Amino acid sequence: MTDIQRCEVRPGLLVEWSLDPAAVRAATGLPDDSRPPAYIQESHIRTARSVREDGLFVPTWLGTAFDIPGRVDLDVLQEALRGWMLRHETLRSGFRWVGDDMRRFTLDAADVSLRRETIGEFRDADVLVRYLQDRFDVAADALRWPNFLYTAVVREDGASVYMAFDHSNVDAYSVQRIPAEIHELYAAGAGGIRPEREPAGSYVDFCRTERTSADEIDGTDAVVERWREFIDRCDGRLPNFPVDLGLEPGGRLPRQKLMREMLVDAEDAAAFEAYCRPFGGSLVGVLAATSLIVHEIGGRPVYRTVVPFHTRRNSRWLESVGWYVGGAPVEIHTDQAPDFDSLLRMVSAQLRANRSLARMPLARVLRLLGSDFRPTSPDLYSIVSFVDARGIPGSERWTELKAYGLLRVSYGDQVCAWVTRLHEGLQFASRYPDTDVAHKNLRLYVERLREVIVSVARSQQPQESSGRASSAQITLP
Repeated sequence: MTDIQRCEVRPGLLVEWSLDPAAVRAATGLPDDSRPPAYIQESHIRTARSVREDGLFVPTWLGTAFDIPGRVDLDVLQEALRGWMLRHETLRSGFRWVGDDMRRFTLDAADVSLRRETIGEFRDADVLVRYLQDRFDVAADALRWPNFLYTAVVREDGASVYMAFDHSNVDAYSVQRIPAEIHELYAAGAGGIRPEREPAGSYVDFCRTERTSADEIDGTDAVVERWREFIDRCDGRLPNFPVDLGLEPGGRLPRQKLMREMLVDAEDAAAFEAYCRPFGGSLVGVLAATSLIVHEIGGRPVYRTVVPFHTRRNSRWLESVGWYVGGAPVEIHTDQAPDFDSLLRMVSAQLRANRSLARMPLARVLRLLGSDFRPTSPDLYSIVSFVDARGIPGSERWTELKAYGLLRVSYGDQVCAWVTRLHEGLQFASRYPDTDVAHKNLRLYVERLREVIVSVARSQQPQESSGRASSAQITLP
């Protein structure tokens, strides 16, 4: 995960693909699609509108970047892009406002066509990066449709593909699967083969299923009550990152910066995973380490956070492009842990007890809590996310193909951090408020996170039995 400034953009001839104007015109006259938006989609788009009404344009797109080696046939690439798009219904489905209601419309697959435009030769990589970011900001805007753009920078020895989407249609897993899918379709087309792949499970169908289930609960449901109690313990708000970020209460939404680096290599990542496996794996270890570190930095006895989990519980959604993410509340009483293994046990118990809460969309829960919640930031809360990407098709070639998941870093008052297990090790990426205090504390967090992971990785691995080895030698406050 990175931003477009750090994904090895190189000069070349820029070509763009957008939805053909005839297809856009066809969509304007479509009747409503009865399938509603997912709660997370609706919350995202309403938040974007709310922030825009406050006078601030906050781009929030996600994307992907990857290379196609060798001389590239643009006709074949265009057909690969179109064929990929047709597999994923959400990309031809959008929303229109009717009063204050969001109504879905969905373009028929037969009406989907792409328009190719040659923008021109770019000889300066920095100029190209600025152009791409500006174009994606406009083309992948949450408040317009279509809200995606596909591009390629073509050179004699290959092409670099850059694709951007409004977040309402994709999550990190979605964009990480794109390079292998496009490569497969392009290779088939270049070989004169018509690939026969079934459409992926429709995120639009998932939205209807999830929303129908969510609408069956009311404010007396146990899930709502557990969230109410958690938010009350967070002083009536969703939790932020519990260290000083140098922000003025009530101030304008600050600009953000990106921090990105490798934490540890594959050997230490594997050893850390092995140590944490009896407790649930590397996610448990990362959260335990985070609770320890923010306690050291901020002095708070309890670490409260919302842990993101995917909601692709059925195999039909595994290849689907969409925003399949929910959140589970977790609180770790760090001051009560005598050693790191105790923290691991605490985190493991919390995740077992609360993970099921991620199945209920948080936007639905907030609505049932009855508060008049008008978001002023694109992020409702801070996150520390962990994803093991090694099982994603093609991930073993990401370094070779310069493949990246792209984040748009713009404005926000929260800390969003992603720890990704790659074949090469553990990678860290975070966007955070652009203040000196936030930079200092995030830098301290990352350095200490690396120290904890290395210390755990190089300690004696624990045993599940009562005759377990000693805990990792980490000093707790």
